[in-house]
Amino acid sequence: MRILLIGLLLFLSSHSIRIVAEGWRGRQIARLGENRWKGLYALISALVLGLIVWGFGLAGVEAQVLWQPPRWTVHLAALLTLPAFVLLVAAYVPGSRIKAAVGHPMILGVAIWAFAHLIANGRTHAVVLFGAFFVWAVLDFASARRREPPVGQKAQPGTAARDALVVIIGTAAWALFATVLHGWLIGVRPFG
Repeated sequence: MRILLIGLLLFLSSHSIRIVAEGWRGRQIARLGENRWKGLYALISALVLGLIVWGFGLAGVEAQVLWQPPRWTVHLAALLTLPAFVLLVAAYVPGSRIKAAVGHPMILGVAIWAFAHLIANGRTHAVVLFGAFFVWAVLDFASARRREPPVGQKAQPGTAARDALVVIIGTAAWALFATVLHGWLIGVRPFG
């Protein structure tokens, strides 16, 4: 569990810089340049995410059962991850009304993803992983909303065509992950 906790601490603290140290972040971007900052940030994030995955696998060997979720929670979790995927895509497709309405679709998608997995998993390592991501996402979403410009100064909403694109891509990615990749990568098949 130690490696999982270290990975979570590093990942979530580095992804909380805007919550606790916006000024420091701005100075680093000014010093390094936006592209170097993003590149360094992405590299560190990928390495630490790998540490979380490794730690989660190790922690699973000795994890304790806190509760046994009912079988229906697995199906509910699989369905809840559909909007999480759509929101993740909305974060990257410009001109979407979904992004304009939510403001921070990736963070909300992470919250939904974490909550979905939290209700379907009752072992200690899963509760630690998904609980930590859920709490972080709620705090980060609230912080991001406080940083938003006043109403009327926000970007204009996008188009229905962009929303359709977001939903189609998000649904396709969800279907691929739920039916093939989740079992292959994680070892659990959400639909059987």
